[in-house]
Amino acid sequence: MQLPKKVTICEVGPRDGFQQEKTIIPTAAKVDIINRVAASGVQVIEIGSFVHPKAVPQMADSDEVARRIEKMPGVQYRPFLTNLKGVERALACGLDRIKLSHAASESHNLSNFNQTIEQTVKGFEACVELAVKHNAVLSAALTVSFGCPFEGKVPLENIKAHVRRLNEYGIYEISLADTTGMANPNQVYGMMSDLVQTFPEVKWILHMHDTRGMALANILAAMQAGVSWFDASFSGLGGCPYAPGASGNVATEDLVHMLHEMGIETGIDLDQAIETARLARALVGHETDSRMLKAGKVSDLVLEKPKGQNKIS
Repeated sequence: MQLPKKVTICEVGPRDGFQQEKTIIPTAAKVDIINRVAASGVQVIEIGSFVHPKAVPQMADSDEVARRIEKMPGVQYRPFLTNLKGVERALACGLDRIKLSHAASESHNLSNFNQTIEQTVKGFEACVELAVKHNAVLSAALTVSFGCPFEGKVPLENIKAHVRRLNEYGIYEISLADTTGMANPNQVYGMMSDLVQTFPEVKWILHMHDTRGMALANILAAMQAGVSWFDASFSGLGGCPYAPGASGNVATEDLVHMLHEMGIETGIDLDQAIETARLARALVGHETDSRMLKAGKVSDLVLEKPKGQNKIS
């Protein structure tokens, strides 16, 4: 099995993890958890979303969060946004990494952004111009890349067309999102093998939701296809408010645990990641889908045979 020796994980909990929660997370708590994530060894963190507060009330304080976090050297802090206003807000907060987004399907783009894909992408021109002027690094995300809740499977040729358009804007770091957990390992392997070969200059990042329990299997398939960057969310929180059935992301601590058990480096302290997940669960006030919080690490299993138990079961 051909697998990478090291994987980079981007923590998206502060944005995708909290955005759909009914309980508004206090700004100070967001700042604290982002600082904890950075201290655990995570090198890429999606700290919030610069969108209209009426659209996503949970992200209304993203500007304040960006200003108050303790920016650690070597850690990339990025916001999620879709328009020029968002870029202006990000730059005003001192952020130098910009992540633009549009949907891979027309229906979801209309649902999520209230625009056609062409309208959204056309607006990227001004965003790119301003970002380049301020030496900000650009990346992009394509939501519902592996399946749309309104249209079903998205043709691979459509994904390629979107990627070429993004490349024209000078964007070569591209995240493909399985927004509602519709992907399967065979699909992911075939699609990513093709894309990695067709666009060798692109840094591919996968954003997998665990809606149907296949996120870790899909990530394994993607690694076999040559992908080594993945988004994940503490405690498995997350979901898109405008995509029916979009439940949580793959849990950061579950992904780190799997990779470490496989001998793949992440640079992340698993124990600290588990503590962050426990804190996130307390902040949202409900149970989450984190396997680490339910079952613990394999290495923590008691291996000593119970006294008096000599028979084979």
